[in-house]
Amino acid sequence: MKFVLSAEQRMFGETLRKLLGGPGTAEAARAWAAGDAGPGRALWSAVAEAGAFAVAVPEEAGGAGLLPVELAVAAEELGRAAAPGPYVETLAAAVLLGESPWLPRIAEGEAVVTLAVPHALDADVADLVLTADGVEREATGEPVTSLDPARRLFRVPEGAGFTDFGVLLCAAQQVGLGQALLEVSVEYARTRQQFGRPIGEYQAIKHHLASALVELEFARPLVYGAALAYGTPDFARDVSAAKVAASEAAYGMAKTALQVHGAIGYTDEYDPSLWIRKARALYSAWGTVSEHRARVVAAL
Repeated sequence: MKFVLSAEQRMFGETLRKLLGGPGTAEAARAWAAGDAGPGRALWSAVAEAGAFAVAVPEEAGGAGLLPVELAVAAEELGRAAAPGPYVETLAAAVLLGESPWLPRIAEGEAVVTLAVPHALDADVADLVLTADGVEREATGEPVTSLDPARRLFRVPEGAGFTDFGVLLCAAQQVGLGQALLEVSVEYARTRQQFGRPIGEYQAIKHHLASALVELEFARPLVYGAALAYGTPDFARDVSAAKVAASEAAYGMAKTALQVHGAIGYTDEYDPSLWIRKARALYSAWGTVSEHRARVVAAL
């Protein structure tokens, strides 16, 4: 089955891509990792103005109504840009909260919400911390070392589990960051020369990049198929299948990017390092690959 976004959905994604595509996003990510949330909060407000949070909030609460495909589009673009902050957590919380006075604030970008699944991302800057079953927690908890400095984790008492909507959005985020790594790696392979030839002309490099492209192209329709399955009995199974495919594709692309770029790919000053670190961190976020494979098998 072929999933094709509508013209409006494509325009929504393109608007977010233009908004997030400048150097300011990478600068905000580095500042966020260093504990300066100012640039990240400014970016958060701009994303809200583009409607990214409104598509998770019912119309009666000031949103555009719950639109799963549009949410996946937004998460993919946020992943492509390596935007810092608990975007997935806030969007998943909006779905989890039901009727709540927090919803209008989420739609407007005035509230940052995080979920303890089991660790709470950016709990120190969040306005609200929830567990996966919607219970509010006041304690920030102790910091937990993260593989991605821009994903600042905190141990929250009684944090556990995950929400299926969060899993879906995390998978979409992974597809976006994998695509970004593929594009920057292809460009690097075209310009970086070795023995008088661009390294992209060597078969070994071509094969690695082609394999990564295939994995991403297989993961993307699983993500959007899962979004379309929202509200059906197959939703949990489909989001787990999407998470497995997206995790493997994004992490595989991160390893390929390191092979293509060499040591420069992991230096702090080089933007691809932001995606590479995030790809490894998201690989086990919102449930491990083994957990989600087991859910898929149990549903067969």
